[in-house]
Parts: sequence; C-alpha cells; structure tokens
Amino acid sequence: MLRSVEITAELVYPRRDEAFHNLHWQQRLELSLDCFVCGRTGRTTSFRYGQEHALCSADRERPEHPAAARIAAFDITDERERTALRAVVDYWWAPFHDAKRDQAAAAFSLTPWVRLHLGYHCPQARQSGAFGIQTNMVRPARDACGHCDHPLATSEEAPAVRLLT
Repeated sequence: MLRSVEITAELVYPRRDEAFHNLHWQQRLELSLDCFVCGRTGRTTSFRYGQEHALCSADRERPEHPAAARIAAFDITDERERTALRAVVDYWWAPFHDAKRDQAAAAFSLTPWVRLHLGYHCPQARQSGAFGIQTNMVRPARDACGHCDHPLATSEEAPAVRLLT
C-alpha cells in the first residue's frame, strides 16, 4: 500500500548582516523505514529530491538497494529570522516479519527518525560548508560556520514526522 509521511522542521538564525552565509536546505534526507525488499525493520533510507527511488542502507549481509520510495514534495519558507521546511515522502509498504529481529514490520515506526541537510557559503573563507539536524539531537542545537565560527542557525524543536496516509 502507498503511504505518505510529512516532515516539517524550522530553524531560527541571527539577523542577516555582512556575514550572511546563504543558509539553505539541501534537497536530500534520511528517514527510518521498514523495508519489505530486504525484509528488515528500521532501515535508514536515503532520499534525493527528483530521484525515482530511495536507497535502503540494508545491513552487512545485504548490500544497499533501491527502495520503493521518493520525495514527493519539498517546500521551503524563508523569512527574516527563520527558515522552515516541509517535505512529503511517498513509499510503498507491505506487511512482513523481520526474522533477524523477530518482529513484525510497521507501516509507520513508533519512533520515526529523520535527518535533514543544510548547506551554506562562508563569505570570509569563500568556501562552502554543510551540517545536518535530526530528530534525536539534544535541543536547542546550535550550528556555526566551520570556517569562521559565525553562528548559522538554531534548532529549537525536533523535526516533526507524521503519517498522512
């Protein structure tokens, strides 16, 4: 059956000034899903906006493989001192039993996990950088430029993951 998950996140950042770093959401994410292809639960699944399928991380016994999932929407709202992301992920799910963990798969995890990626450009060093936020970080989480240590953004709340269908 086709399932859809909505992921929302918000970051606050200092006022834009001469040290503006052009902070932006990267169009990729990782989400924990149960994969009926490899028959494993809680797999880290990697997504890139525009790709027809995602990639399941699998495990030591099975290599990374395509997963029947994709980013269906990737919407960004930028305001003076905050930026927000709303992404929708569509994926196919079928019931199965994970023999290794001896547990039944779930259409939506009880503890969903997501990692979102951001990029920036340091005007002082004239170099790009990147960082990420994820649901299991201690909040508030503050990130700074890896080149000049200028504050970039603060994640005050964990990204929200909710089942739509």
